[in-house]
Amino acid sequence: MRILDWVLGKFSVDMGIDLGTANTLVCVRGRGIVLNEPSVVAVRKGTTEVLLNGRAVGATAKEMLGKTPANIVAIRPMKDGVIADFEVTEAMLKYFIHKVHGRNWAVSPRVVIAVPSGITPVEKRAVINSAERAGARKVYLMEEPMAAAIGCGLPFAEPRGSMIVDIGGGTTEVAILSLGGIVHSRSIRIAGDEMDQAVMNYMRSAYELLIGEQTAETVKIAIGSAYPLKKEATMEVRGLDANKGLPRKVVVTSEEIREAIGEPVEGIISSVRETLESCPPELAGDLLEQGITLAGGGALLRGLSRAISEHVGLPCHVADDPLCAVARGTGVFLDNLSEVQSVLEQVDEHG
Repeated sequence: MRILDWVLGKFSVDMGIDLGTANTLVCVRGRGIVLNEPSVVAVRKGTTEVLLNGRAVGATAKEMLGKTPANIVAIRPMKDGVIADFEVTEAMLKYFIHKVHGRNWAVSPRVVIAVPSGITPVEKRAVINSAERAGARKVYLMEEPMAAAIGCGLPFAEPRGSMIVDIGGGTTEVAILSLGGIVHSRSIRIAGDEMDQAVMNYMRSAYELLIGEQTAETVKIAIGSAYPLKKEATMEVRGLDANKGLPRKVVVTSEEIREAIGEPVEGIISSVRETLESCPPELAGDLLEQGITLAGGGALLRGLSRAISEHVGLPCHVADDPLCAVARGTGVFLDNLSEVQSVLEQVDEHG
């Protein structure tokens, strides 16, 4: 069976997938990251029919968020790091797999998918089933903090402690690793989406201005921070007046947005602190030297590493290209699949 799988692997484009709440990234063995698109699908309302002959997925669909007519809806099928809409997730995966696999579809690919460490067996099965129906020959699941640590180049296989904090769109994964495994981890459903919602709530309460998810995300990226900036900034925000129902614009400051997202930021810092409190004493000393590595899109929030460092008393830094860390980690596992199957959870048709 292994020989057959090896032969089939020569004719398929095996891939690692970071199936995120906000974005999906695909890494192909030997080629690196070949796809990075929003986890959004546009369908006809009341159906799972994807628009534009099945091509209204990813960036094309995200442009439609909040702008569709009554008969069309743009859906984010992932919520809090897990599948919220099974059929739409399957359609999205099928589109991405076909787009990457190209003409080699005669042999289906093996797929490694990164999932949050805190998901349930039922949620795991949902991911596997969706990937299999989307065309995967064999599906492996990999915990996101492990993938992020590998993608960041941490010495997780050595007998010393490393700590990773992966902040995505739907979940934040915090883990302490050593000797190729996770010693202790926490998965919380507080991440980038919670910050966007906090910005939307603030704009409504402070200015009676209604804004959408994309505008909130733009504001967060442009002037959001977790720590006071050397030079504070302002930004014009446009939306709908909650009372008059007419378009209106206001100017907000970076101090206001920092206050708005303060609660989700504190939730992330608390999860880091609680994970450290469960750290074995021998590894605690390693972390004083090694510090904490931040990955995921949320790691790009200005001042977050400094805020975490001040609260927990450990050095903290942002990984290189943190948004792609998990996808890179799945790619490394693909390159060494035969050697690391003990780390992966392989699920066959009887799984």
